[in-house]
Formats: sequence, structure tokens, C-alpha cells
Amino acid sequence: MKRCLPAIALLAGPAWAAPAAPPALSTGSALFQGLLGLLVVLASLMAFFWLMRRFSPGQTGAQGVVKVVGGVMLGTREKLVVVEIGETWLLLGVGGGQVTTLHTVPRPEGGSVPALHDPLSGFSDKLKEMLQRRKG
Repeated sequence: MKRCLPAIALLAGPAWAAPAAPPALSTGSALFQGLLGLLVVLASLMAFFWLMRRFSPGQTGAQGVVKVVGGVMLGTREKLVVVEIGETWLLLGVGGGQVTTLHTVPRPEGGSVPALHDPLSGFSDKLKEMLQRRKG
């Protein structure tokens, strides 16, 4: 037993010595490692969202029977929407958690929104004319 003590002391000796210095890390390598980890996380998020959009069950390519033709915002929470169902267009008022049918018309022949008169259509011409008068 007396012979084993010096051997144990020699083996345990380095543990009693001064603790080893931590490995030196450069700032550049730590920054690169953090940036690489961030890029891996962002790439996996992009792949996940792409897969969700591609294979989600609620999305289909066609709109189905009901098609939104157009709409206009009236306020922060109210809007008018023109919806096509078969051969009929419905003018719907949407706001306050309610949808109200305001008007029903048959679908036009072209199937597009009829052109409305724009009250500001000649504004640029009138502005140019007024500027011309001021100059000359």
C-alpha cells in the first residue's frame, strides 16, 4: 500500500497544479460563428415558411365560385366590395363585423369593371395651362 501512494500522488499531481488557461478565442472567429448560426436559423425559417405556403391544405390556385372583382375603402374599418357569383355581381358593404348586400346587378358582357368618370382626369392639363398663363 505504501508503494501505491507515490504513484497516486504523481497521477493526481497535475490536478493540484495551477488550473490550465482557457483556450484563446479570437473575436473574429466568435463573430463568424455567431453570424453563421444566424444564417442557418434564417435559412431554415425561410424553408419552413416556403413549405407551409406550398403545401398548406387551405390554399388552392383557383378562387372557386366566388371572385372578388374590386373594392374601395370607405374608412378605417368599412369598405365596399364587388363580388362575382356566377353571372351576378353583388355590391357588399363590409364593416363592423357585418356584411350587407347593397345592390345586385347582372355581370356585364366584358366581365370587367366599367370605367368610371375620374373627376381629376383633366387636372394635370389644367395645371399646365395655368402655369403657362402665369409665365406668359
